[in-house]
Amino acid sequence: MLGAIAGDIIGSVYEAHPVKSAEFPLFSRYSTFTDDTVLTVAVAYAILERAEYAETLKSFGRRYPDAGYGMSFYHWMFSPSAAPYNSWGNGSAMRVSPVGFACDSVEDVLHEAERSAAVTHNHPEGIKGAQATALAIFFARRRESKETIKREIQERFDYNLERTLDDIRPWYSFDVSCQGSVPESIIAFLEAESFEDAIRKAVSLGGDSDTMACIAGGIAHAFYGEVPENIAASVRVRLPEEFLLIIDRFNAAYGL
Repeated sequence: MLGAIAGDIIGSVYEAHPVKSAEFPLFSRYSTFTDDTVLTVAVAYAILERAEYAETLKSFGRRYPDAGYGMSFYHWMFSPSAAPYNSWGNGSAMRVSPVGFACDSVEDVLHEAERSAAVTHNHPEGIKGAQATALAIFFARRRESKETIKREIQERFDYNLERTLDDIRPWYSFDVSCQGSVPESIIAFLEAESFEDAIRKAVSLGGDSDTMACIAGGIAHAFYGEVPENIAASVRVRLPEEFLLIIDRFNAAYGL
């Protein structure tokens, strides 16, 4: 889970100022957690406490109301209603990494990813994006090869992962849809040679940088087994104590 949060924080400064290169500073004084981190921690907390996803997402969001939520989520967060709003946005994928780390079978991953998504993102593409991200993390945890991960995600979700980043980068722009950002984030992981490289490659597409690096970072954390110490330390100092306690509890519970 920390890998996803690292991606969010590193990508945060490049969402409004996109880059088309993997050569950029990882951290600056402006690097901060966003809604991706808040809601990832909320999902982890819901799993730990066996709490309802809708209630937990609302609770965490209201405690951190200025984290940069999409307008539809923001209205839902303060609404008395828990009804979903049929979103196909990548918010379902950005927050799902704890599911991929916590579940122990393909069936459980797919079921729990759908549950975590459907409270807001009940559109088929919103659910698919969450399931694809969580399942990639699950297979990466099991040390499946990148070839296996690629094949499984392509066959199950009909995502085109045959493209290369060099094919995508010249024309790619900001896209908050699952269908327009989750496959690209997975490709960034597939082409990466290390955890840090996955983050850099996701940001280098010049799109929704924090969310795409969050998605790629979660998968890369699972695949490479850890977040490099220098990156982890720079992430932890930027997080509230409340988040650190939940992250550490989650890591202890699931052997991370």
